[in-house]
Amino acid sequence: MQVTPTELRKNLFKLLDRVAETGQPLEINRNGIILRIVPQQKISKLQRLKKHRTMQCAPETIIENNWEEAWHRDLP
Repeated sequence: MQVTPTELRKNLFKLLDRVAETGQPLEINRNGIILRIVPQQKISKLQRLKKHRTMQCAPETIIENNWEEAWHRDLP
């Protein structure tokens, strides 16, 4: 991502947080000269993953569920 110094000034903390979270460098175009803000340590893809809560029940309840009641033979 590339921004101007004015954009950097307006959104400094937001842009710095983005660099810290994604690990992608931020480029600042100052009169045709490109300056970069990069994290000191490379962030792995696994570190960037966000935690998701997908199961709202115990896995055993899914296995024990009788799906025949919900299954309709007439559906394509």
